[in-house]
Amino acid sequence: MLPAAATTRLTPAPGWQKAYVFSGDNVRLCWREHHAPGVPPERPTLLCLAGLTRNGSDFAHLGDSLGGQWRIVAPDLRGRGESGFARDSLSYLPLTYLRDLSLVLDAAGVGRFVAIGSSLGGVLALRLTTAHRAAMAGVVLNDIGPALEPAGLARLRANVGRGGNWLTWVHAARDLAARNAGIYPDWGLHDWLGFAKRLCRITPQGRIIFDYDPRIAEPFRLPHGDAGADDWAAFDSLAGMPVLSLRAALSDVLSAATQGQMAERLPGLAAVTVPRVGHAPTLAEPVAAAALNDFLNRIKRGDEA
Repeated sequence: MLPAAATTRLTPAPGWQKAYVFSGDNVRLCWREHHAPGVPPERPTLLCLAGLTRNGSDFAHLGDSLGGQWRIVAPDLRGRGESGFARDSLSYLPLTYLRDLSLVLDAAGVGRFVAIGSSLGGVLALRLTTAHRAAMAGVVLNDIGPALEPAGLARLRANVGRGGNWLTWVHAARDLAARNAGIYPDWGLHDWLGFAKRLCRITPQGRIIFDYDPRIAEPFRLPHGDAGADDWAAFDSLAGMPVLSLRAALSDVLSAATQGQMAERLPGLAAVTVPRVGHAPTLAEPVAAAALNDFLNRIKRGDEA
């Protein structure tokens, strides 16, 4: 019999903090939480969900731009960041991630929330409608949709789990820049250093490696590892809810045609293209940041009306 989930709770204080809950299969799940004085407690929480190999640190910059107006909760999925590695690599699947997120939402005391999902995080944001539709005040889909481009999916499958081991942060930054130059063509070394420090960690031996369990690649590479999921049905269930679709102009994952189909199926969807960036925007780009701010202000005005 699996142990009941256990929680390490935090006392709200200004700025970023970390807290933990243990899953039924005894994996420690970490989330990062931003508090600021004066945020109305009834205002929806921003639930920020990172991409396949990423973690909650991807959203740290939102503390500066949005943290004074919104509570922010950014989980590390199992096998990433400060969450524990799973014993069973086949638990690295969306169904398990959704169960984990339900535990985090409950442990963090999140009521209503706006889901902001990048890449895999956007897939999870869509599928949260299965159990949490009534609590969702809005959804942001960052370079992701109900249909994925085969070439982009193949690239992601080829890259996940690919090794990395560097002596210094500069070495890591330069290698990551070479691997991803087509995704962020305007970045300089400073940007790549920030990217490396969000994606990697230092080992006790002083080496720099990716900050995720390489075994997350195993189920992702299975040909039918996510069989049965109907993300168009999940997308259609967002009807009546504010939804923002951000598409990277250089994306190989979300096509303009798919974003257009999303707009046709969901009247009122805000569709924005972020120029000169590939999969996926960081949300710090001026166009993405402005669209996100406008979208959240619309939700805030609707709640206050």
